[in-house]
Amino acid sequence: MTNDNSPIAVEGVPFIATAGLLTLLCAVFHWWVVAFFLLVVTLFIVYFFRNPRRVIPNVENAVVAPADGVIIYAGRAVESHLQQEMEKISIFMSVFNVHVNRFPLVGKVLDRFYIHGKFLDVRDERATFENEQLGLIIEGARGAKVVCVQVAGLIARRIVCYLQPGDTLPMGDIYGLIRFGSRLDIYLPIGTDVRVDLGEKTVAGETILGILP
Repeated sequence: MTNDNSPIAVEGVPFIATAGLLTLLCAVFHWWVVAFFLLVVTLFIVYFFRNPRRVIPNVENAVVAPADGVIIYAGRAVESHLQQEMEKISIFMSVFNVHVNRFPLVGKVLDRFYIHGKFLDVRDERATFENEQLGLIIEGARGAKVVCVQVAGLIARRIVCYLQPGDTLPMGDIYGLIRFGSRLDIYLPIGTDVRVDLGEKTVAGETILGILP
């Protein structure tokens, strides 16, 4: 995908360039206090859009975390698009986490859906039903269906997803991001051997969430 070999997500370049230019202009006019503040802002934006390399595990039928963050929900829930009970794992991303999202398994995108909604704090469970979100229904190599949903939050106002129905991708490849802090919900089939617990930190593309049945 677009960001695979870039140390900075390309979506961040306009923000970095704007903040850097404003910093330079303030320095030219000797507005040192403002220039220093803008320099800090510029460095934070660079940090926010960082895109570190990841070592993808070679484990058959594994599902990896699509996002860096902390698990704020792990349990069963009804997934509305497949209309069935599934194992749900929610990962909260703060503004300090890497925000590049990675494909959770080897599979094919069967469908893509977008819901225009609110921007509640994503730690509120109502966000699952009421917030703006973009989801993918993915079919794994053995036919298991997984649903991965990017959920916008209180600060995040922009969901980016590169994929369309029919696209196939290996596990761990970059497929999108969310600006600036939000969450990922992933639904796994009942019978999945879930390998993570509530409160556990995840690393996108590396942390194994579960093994599909």
